[in-house]
Amino acid sequence: MIRKGMKLYSILFGACPKCHQESMYVEKNSYILTDTLKINEICSHCNTRYRMEPSFFYGSMYVSYGVGIAFALIAFAVSYLIFESSLLVAFFAIVGTLVVFMPFIMRLSRNIWINLFLSYDKSLIKD
Repeated sequence: MIRKGMKLYSILFGACPKCHQESMYVEKNSYILTDTLKINEICSHCNTRYRMEPSFFYGSMYVSYGVGIAFALIAFAVSYLIFESSLLVAFFAIVGTLVVFMPFIMRLSRNIWINLFLSYDKSLIKD
């Protein structure tokens, strides 16, 4: 079970990595393409700055490559190995998967990247 206080919670839901109380993104839906990467400057709950330095999220491009490869491998396994399609159909399945999941992959990569540098702080939560 994924719950607040776990890094996986912040990574999957885009929550503030320090307090997990609010979304880092202006728009929660990653498929509103004009707002996919629009991020709040600070967390209104714990005042964590999301952009620690200019171009901070450039590093997430490296993470995005790995996440994209994982999605491509899953698409290949499902189409070629499970459904026993041709390589051409498997190729189109990979391309389709990457196009459809592009906004999700971009956000997931940013979430992973920021969670490498910031950790949950339970002292920020007031009972």
